[in-house]
Amino acid sequence: MGITHLLDDFGPYLDGTPVSLTDVSLEEVRLEAFEKGYQAGWDDAVTAQREDTRCVSVQLSQNLQDMSFSYEEARADVLGSLAPLLKQMVGTVLPRLAQDKLPEMVAEELVQMMHEGDDQPIELRAAPSDMTALETLGVDAGTKQVRLVEDDTLDSGQVSLRFGQTEREIDLNETLRKIDDAITGFFAEHQKERA
Repeated sequence: MGITHLLDDFGPYLDGTPVSLTDVSLEEVRLEAFEKGYQAGWDDAVTAQREDTRCVSVQLSQNLQDMSFSYEEARADVLGSLAPLLKQMVGTVLPRLAQDKLPEMVAEELVQMMHEGDDQPIELRAAPSDMTALETLGVDAGTKQVRLVEDDTLDSGQVSLRFGQTEREIDLNETLRKIDDAITGFFAEHQKERA
């Protein structure tokens, strides 16, 4: 089987037969050519738009990944820089601040205890190194007696307050240890997330 049926036959035009075109048939040919050109242009525009949309989507996705990666890198760098600073603060600055605030913390507890119960004496036990700071407490005890007792079993920053059956403890070292543990845990968790 041949392919002649697929090809246009230009035979009548070769033998000199005049081709007649009427205004109607010429308009139909022009309209058909216009429609084919318009459809081809439309198809090209749709294809170009799809390609542009695909390119924009790929670029947007890449930019978002780059931003996310950059954010994670920046966050990791900042946290990495903060870790030693926070550890040093917990090791050196906070203990001094806490030691300076010890008399104030004890005074607050004393005032609270004085408002409770009867006229029983309040016993304040502290490490020998804290005695000087605690002796200067400016708490108006009213009718209650406050006895300051040196206790060698307590470390600096530890204070025990007793009032009848009530006992309260202030332990700055334990508080600082908890802060240090929290900071260490936070940065350890951050390291796990990065790995």
